[in-house]
Amino acid sequence: MTDLKERVTPAVREEPAARARTRMSSIAKHVGLILLALIMLYPVLWMVVSSLRPNNEIFRSPGLALSGLRIANYSEGWNALASPFGHYLINSAIVVAGCVIGNLVSCSLAAYAFARLEFGGKKVFFAIMLGTIMLPIHVIIVPQYILFSQLGWINTFLPLVVPKFLATDAFFVFLMVQFIRGLPRELDEAARIDGAGHPRIFLQVVLPLMVPALATTAIFTFIWTWNDFFSQLIYLTDPDKYTVPVALRSYVDATVSTSWGSMFAMSVVSLLPVFLAFLLGQRFLIKGIATTGIK
Repeated sequence: MTDLKERVTPAVREEPAARARTRMSSIAKHVGLILLALIMLYPVLWMVVSSLRPNNEIFRSPGLALSGLRIANYSEGWNALASPFGHYLINSAIVVAGCVIGNLVSCSLAAYAFARLEFGGKKVFFAIMLGTIMLPIHVIIVPQYILFSQLGWINTFLPLVVPKFLATDAFFVFLMVQFIRGLPRELDEAARIDGAGHPRIFLQVVLPLMVPALATTAIFTFIWTWNDFFSQLIYLTDPDKYTVPVALRSYVDATVSTSWGSMFAMSVVSLLPVFLAFLLGQRFLIKGIATTGIK
C-alpha cells in the first residue's frame, strides 16, 4: 500500500506543474502573435490615424496618438478631384464586376474541360497553361497594348475586362481543376445514365458543388482587380475613366503641395470594400483553398 502511494503521489504533484507550463507557453505564444499582428497592421493603423490629422502634422511623429481630430479630410478628399470620389468608386466597381463574372464563367468552363473531358494534347495544353503563371504582366503588356490599340479599346474598360472572359488567369483554372478532380466521377456517370450530356453535367452536377472554389475565385479576383494600379494606369488615360488606384495617384502632384490628409482619407475609403469582401467571404475562402489540394 505504501509503495502504491509513493508511485501515485509524484504523478499527482506533476499534473498541476505541467498544466501551468502549458498555460504559460500558450499565453506566450498568443502574446507573440498579437505583437506580430500589431507590427503588420501598424502601417494601416498609421494611415487611418493620419487621415484624421491636419496636413502639417502627419509626418511629424510616427506614433498613433491624435492631438486633434480633423474629419474634414474626408469631405475635402471626396471632392478634391475633377469628379467626386464616388465616381471613381463606381468605375472600379464596374471593372471589378466584369472581371469577377468573366473569371467565374471562363475559368470554370476551362477547368471542367481539363478535369473531365478527354481530347488530344490535353496534357500539353495544361502544361502550357500552368507555364503562363510564371509570366509577369510586364512581359506581355507591350504586345497586349498594341493589340488593344489596334482594336480601338484604349481608354475604355474593355482591355481590363474582356481578357477575363477568355480564361487568362491560369491560377484560377488550376484551382478549379484541382477542386473538380476531387469530386467523385460516379456523379457524372449517374447523370450520364439519365441521359445528361456534358453541358447538363457541368451546370446541374459539377457547378453547384464548386461553390467554395467559385467563392475563392471571386474574392481573389475582386481584391486583385480592385487594387490593380499598373494595368489601369496603362489603359485609362481619360480622368473621367479613372478607377480608384489611378485616382488616388492624382492626389500627389509634384508642382503643388500634396494634401496628404485627403489622400489618406480616400485611401481608407478605398480599403473598406476590400475588408468587407474578405470578411464576408472568409469562410468560403478558407474552405475553397483547403479543398483544392493547395497547401
